[in-house]
Amino acid sequence: MLIQQKLGNIHSDNINNKTIDYVAFEWYETNKRIQIKKSIAGREVTLKFMSENPCLTEGDILFEADDFIIAVDVLPCDCMVISPINMFDTASVCYEIGNKHLPLFIENNDLLVPYEKPLFTMLTAQRYTIKLEQRKLLTPLRTSVSPHAHNGGDSLFTKIMKLTS
Repeated sequence: MLIQQKLGNIHSDNINNKTIDYVAFEWYETNKRIQIKKSIAGREVTLKFMSENPCLTEGDILFEADDFIIAVDVLPCDCMVISPINMFDTASVCYEIGNKHLPLFIENNDLLVPYEKPLFTMLTAQRYTIKLEQRKLLTPLRTSVSPHAHNGGDSLFTKIMKLTS
């Protein structure tokens, strides 16, 4: 079946006791526009989001029939869990991760990053406390500001650091 748009989310829409058939996605697949997957029940699903990034999230409804729904299940993965103790640590660790252009996710007060040994080694050497856990990466931390200074002005990082000291 061809899917070209999301129809809602099982966590906010009334699904009327329909059976939910999940399609599993790795965290990095949730933004792919074109892919072919199989649901748990073996239904082949072709996703073609041509006009926009799908930004699939946990529970998104991809298809709805009279008796079942096909929904998104984001799989847990190995990730680093960082629990900064103050704004200074938050700004510092976000800067280090962002400077490497790595994806960053947030859950409650924890920062989550897909596990990468070089980053783990670097952050551990800088004395950050990091736990390795299996977690679902569901809420990306997005920013649309440029963190680097140009024309002699302060960078975003410098401005944040001034606020925290």
